[in-house]
Amino acid sequence: MKNLYTVNPDYRSLVSRYGSPLLVLDQATIRHQYRALSRALPSVTLHYALKPLPHPAVVAALKEEGCSFDLATKGEVDLARNAGVDPDTCIHTHPIKKDEEISYALDYGCRIFVIDNVEEAKKFIPYRHMARLLVRVSFPNPETPVDLSKKFGVLPEECLDLLRYARRLGLDVAGLSFHVGSQVPNARRHCEAIEQCAALLKQAEAEGMRLEILDIGGGFPVDYENAREQDIYAFCEPIREALGQVPEGTRLLAEPGRFISAPAMINICTVVGKATRFGKPWYYLDDGIYCSYSGQLFDHVTYPKYAPYVDGPVRESVLAGPTCDSIDIIAENIMLPDLQVDDIIVGKMMGAYTISTATEFNFISKTEILIVDTDRDEELKSLYQVEPARKKVDALKLVS
Repeated sequence: MKNLYTVNPDYRSLVSRYGSPLLVLDQATIRHQYRALSRALPSVTLHYALKPLPHPAVVAALKEEGCSFDLATKGEVDLARNAGVDPDTCIHTHPIKKDEEISYALDYGCRIFVIDNVEEAKKFIPYRHMARLLVRVSFPNPETPVDLSKKFGVLPEECLDLLRYARRLGLDVAGLSFHVGSQVPNARRHCEAIEQCAALLKQAEAEGMRLEILDIGGGFPVDYENAREQDIYAFCEPIREALGQVPEGTRLLAEPGRFISAPAMINICTVVGKATRFGKPWYYLDDGIYCSYSGQLFDHVTYPKYAPYVDGPVRESVLAGPTCDSIDIIAENIMLPDLQVDDIIVGKMMGAYTISTATEFNFISKTEILIVDTDRDEELKSLYQVEPARKKVDALKLVS
C-alpha cells in the first residue's frame, strides 16, 4: 500500500501545476492510520475527532472504512450530515454546550453527549428521553503538551456524586469518558485512567447504576521528530492489558484525531525573499504561522521541515512567514544550506491542527489543499517521476 510514508512526490511538478503554497492531503494515509489504530485497539470503536483536520475528504475516507465520528460543534455536525454520516455512529463530546447546540445535534440524530458538572446536567432535563450521557472524568497529565483535563472533567472522587445527581434528574447516564491529553509520550496515564474508571463503573453498579460505555478519549501520538510511522501497536499494548479490568460487556470507545490525520498532509511552500539579519540568513516563505504553520503556535508542536533540492554546507538560518507581523517566524535556528528565491521548503506531518487553526490575517488566503489518493489513483504515478509530468491528472481535485 502506498501512502505519504512510502512515496515522495515531485514537489517542483506540484508547484508548477497548482501553485505555491500548497497542502497535499492523502486519503490513503488516512485509511492506513485508521487501520493501524484499529489493529492496536481491536475491542474499541474508533470515533474520529473532527477538530484536527475537519475536511470532507477525510470524512469520506473514514466513512468508507466504517469509522465512527466524534463531534463537538454545530459546524462539525454539519460536516458529518453533509457527508451522509449515519448519526448513530456519532458522539458529541464537548462538555459545555448551549441549548441550541444540544437540540441541533439531536435534530441530526446524534444521541450521546458528554457532561462534567451539575449545571451541564440540568441542560438535559428537557431532553431526558432523547439523549444519553457520558460523565467525563478528569485525569490531569503534566507529561502532555496539551493537558485537556485542566479545562474539563469531574474529579474521580466527585464522579459518583454527579452520577447520583443525574439519576435524581431522571437522566440516562450511559457511561464514563476521559481524555488524558494530546500527543502523550506514553500510555501510563491511559492505563491509570482506565483502572480508576473501571473501579467507578463497579461502584456505580453496586449502587444500582449500570453504566454501559467507557470512552478512553484520544492522545495517541505521532512521531513529529523523525516524520516516520509510530509503532502504535506497541504503544497500545499496556492499554489493551488495562482494558481487561473493565467490567465485562462494557462498550469501549475512543476519540483519535491527531494520530489519524497528522501524517496525511504535507506542506509545500516557496522562498519569496532573502536577507541577512543579525548574522543569519533569513528566508521569507509564502506560508507561515498565521497560515498552515499555525499549529506551531496553538498546538505546541514543531513540524519537520527541509529543503529537498538544495545540498551543501548548512548554517543556522531563519524561516519567516509572509505576513507583516514579526511573530510570523516558523523557525529561528534551523540548519539549512544556502537557499535562493524560488527554492522549495517542505513541511511533513502537517495534517493535524494546521488548516483548522489557520487564519486569513493580512488578507493572505488560506493555503489551498490538493486531495490525492496515493494507493488508488493510477495517474498519480506521474507526480512521482523525476521529470515534471506532462499529462493533466484528472483524479486530483483542487479545493479550498
